[in-house]
Amino acid sequence: MRLLAKLGLAAAACLLWANAARADTTVKWLHIEVNPAQVKIWEEVARAYEASHPGVKVEMQFLENEAYKAKLPTILQSKDRPNIIYSWAGGVLKAQIEAGVLEDITDQVKGYSDGLTPAALAAFTSDGHVYGLPISLSQVGFVCNKELMAKAKVDPATIKSWDDLLAAVKTLKAAGVTPIVVGGADKWPLHFYWTHLSVRIGGKPAFEAALRGDNGGFAGETFVKSGELFKQLVDLQPFQNGFLGFKNPQAVGYFGDGKAAMTLAISSIYNLQRALAADKVGLSEDKICWFDFPTVDGGKGAPTDTLGGITGWLITKGSPKEAVDFLKYFISKDVQTRLAAGNFVIPVVQGAEAGLNNAFMKLIAANLAKSNYHQNFYDQSLGPSVGRVVNDVSAEIAGGSMSPQEAAKAIEAARKQGN
Repeated sequence: MRLLAKLGLAAAACLLWANAARADTTVKWLHIEVNPAQVKIWEEVARAYEASHPGVKVEMQFLENEAYKAKLPTILQSKDRPNIIYSWAGGVLKAQIEAGVLEDITDQVKGYSDGLTPAALAAFTSDGHVYGLPISLSQVGFVCNKELMAKAKVDPATIKSWDDLLAAVKTLKAAGVTPIVVGGADKWPLHFYWTHLSVRIGGKPAFEAALRGDNGGFAGETFVKSGELFKQLVDLQPFQNGFLGFKNPQAVGYFGDGKAAMTLAISSIYNLQRALAADKVGLSEDKICWFDFPTVDGGKGAPTDTLGGITGWLITKGSPKEAVDFLKYFISKDVQTRLAAGNFVIPVVQGAEAGLNNAFMKLIAANLAKSNYHQNFYDQSLGPSVGRVVNDVSAEIAGGSMSPQEAAKAIEAARKQGN
């Protein structure tokens, strides 16, 4: 009996110790989201997880987009690194896997991952190993202000080709309307033009050939022409005054304030422009329109080809198992449906798309559903070194300090150096 009592006390002590250990579990979650309405939902989900998992604390941390990209390599080498980090997948993810700073979570998500959109999950999978989970799909296209377009008598529905876009810019300028707003200081919003033109001109085959170094690589005809067409637009001076000094949040707010007719942006701008507008109201759904990036005469890309992101979250090396558990809780059908209903995401959990209740977001979801080629952002897909050059040269072309030929050669040189 005494032995049993001792064993019982020992078991109780072990249980108390285990509970104490669990009580000390903190999941550090680093994000870049600037929309307070979306962050509020995330916080509510985190608190709900804590309530149902006593002893676990989810600690949210924020870092601005560009600061995040710049500081992440150093952060990942820290012993105090976050457990969950934001990711655009692509070559940056590949570099992180090779650096050994991510956790292989394949076994922990077996079964659960069957409910995710296969293409989205594949973006966070390498050699059959899963390192993170997707949260949303997105598309890049032109968002426009119906009132300003009408003021200049420009019908967005008629902008189908690149020449149509150039003509619309001229007409808007003649009417005294700023045609396009862009956050040039961040550079990546400018790379959308060069990249999307490449998608339209060469399609998937041109990108894959360039990756192999065929046909001149990224110094080949497709990519030089992309720069030349972009320069055609730049030469019309379509952007707001001082565009190279605007950060992206400032530019999005400028659009939400009704100061420009168009912006080439990620589909998540639908809600973001409201949050960043001076009045925190922005443009309502009835004042916004969308049109896909124009086609290019003679281009080999299909009009249905899309550029955008597959964004998600990665688990860093040595993180507690609760980090993966929380991530599965966060990327669940219930939470994704809620985020879809708020028009924050195009969901990746099967069935959650039923939450979409907005014509704008339903249009984006339909576009992505019929796209046979969804190109991830070049600055992510090509990895940190080459991607940085893509962003830099896009800004140089926009600023008039680099020719399209020089820009293409610089990208190809970076690709060769990275191989």
